Amino acid sequence: MEGIKWLFFDMGSTLVDERIPYEYRLRKIAALSGVSYENVYEGAMELYRQNRKGDLEIAKQYGVPVPAWNPEGEILYTDAAKCLDILNGRYRLGIIANQRPGTEERLKKYGVLKYLDLVVASAEEGVSKPDQRIFDMALQRSHCKPQQAVMVGDRIDNDIVPARLLGMHTIWIKQGFGRYWRIEREIERPDYAVNHLMEICDIL
Repeated sequence: MEGIKWLFFDMGSTLVDERIPYEYRLRKIAALSGVSYENVYEGAMELYRQNRKGDLEIAKQYGVPVPAWNPEGEILYTDAAKCLDILNGRYRLGIIANQRPGTEERLKKYGVLKYLDLVVASAEEGVSKPDQRIFDMALQRSHCKPQQAVMVGDRIDNDIVPARLLGMHTIWIKQGFGRYWRIEREIERPDYAVNHLMEICDIL
């Protein structure tokens, strides 16, 4: 990937570990439906393996509302700050993410906003991935051509496909439930797939 100027990162399950909030949501679904957590978890996992949104669809299957997202358990992945620090010395860095309001404040709290040159988040922009408009916004504001940019994300549907359609390079980070996605179409195939953030530093 020659000529790269910008790297754009997703947040959830890319820079931010969401295991605790997802567990909270699945446990709440279990409590609301009167089904064991183990059954709800396995049902959700099976849906994720089918390229479906397991937590949302398992709630629908049991006829209960999707519990509100509890952000209290969100934490930065242990290698996120180090990765951004290294890459900040090589490229301009940005965020393209579906997030609730206050994205920059949370990034500052995590101690990584200082590494970022641009933050484009759905709550502030009024458009969410996989809508390509949010990627266009980031490219326009960064004055970066698609072929000079890399999108790093955990979701094939939200991150990799729309970025590829625009001509961006892509890195799939197999963290969170997104790692269970089965690639079925060529447009879903990323340039690289990694299991941890620090692997990106070796690629780029």
